[in-house]
Amino acid sequence: MIPWVQLDTAKTPDGEHELRLKQRGAEFSIMLGTNELMNSRLSGSEEALARLSCQKIAGRRQSKILIGGLGMGFTLRAALAELGADAGVIVAELVPAVVAWARGPMAAVFGGCLDDPRVSIREADVGQLIKSGAASYDAILLDVDNGPEGIVHKANDALYSITGLNSARAALRSGGVLAVWSQGPDSGFTRRLKQAGFTVEEAKVRANGKRGARHIIWLATNGPQAAVAGAKL
Repeated sequence: MIPWVQLDTAKTPDGEHELRLKQRGAEFSIMLGTNELMNSRLSGSEEALARLSCQKIAGRRQSKILIGGLGMGFTLRAALAELGADAGVIVAELVPAVVAWARGPMAAVFGGCLDDPRVSIREADVGQLIKSGAASYDAILLDVDNGPEGIVHKANDALYSITGLNSARAALRSGGVLAVWSQGPDSGFTRRLKQAGFTVEEAKVRANGKRGARHIIWLATNGPQAAVAGAKL
């Protein structure tokens, strides 16, 4: 078996933990301690995050999307495949090394999507972009941690609080969607989304096609829309 090789490390934004980029053949992994945050062979749920969100805003002209978390680019690539040529996608990534890895050792995984003219990369806190973007976005996609119970950066908790959700709703245009990826379910977060005035769907998606662990995607719509509870995709 080909052994894993550690390519690089980077501190988390709070400076308390270390991210590690590892490679085994053509496979990449980003680790936090013993936790694997993402793997280049497991892209299904991250792609679903983009696909389901873009379906909600299909037909809009010059749609504007904000993605929180670059990761391995799976959400970005899937969004670009769904969106029209007049769309704009802003990707907020708080760890500069992740952007460097995307342009360096993982360039083949990203497949040139960072050079798409529709894409703008911001090395910034997605929460700050949300707060400064009143009625700016058709969709906000959050994949900044393992979900509402974050382990990478505790400041991410503010994104999932009532205050953070109110800010996200204010940043969305009418009928826009806030989509949140999570490693697992969180009934408290569902309640907070509803308290913030969203219409909420929960989709269960596989980590890798029809196999792998089930992850959760919340699709929270800013405006009246019938909810489809417990959708399985």
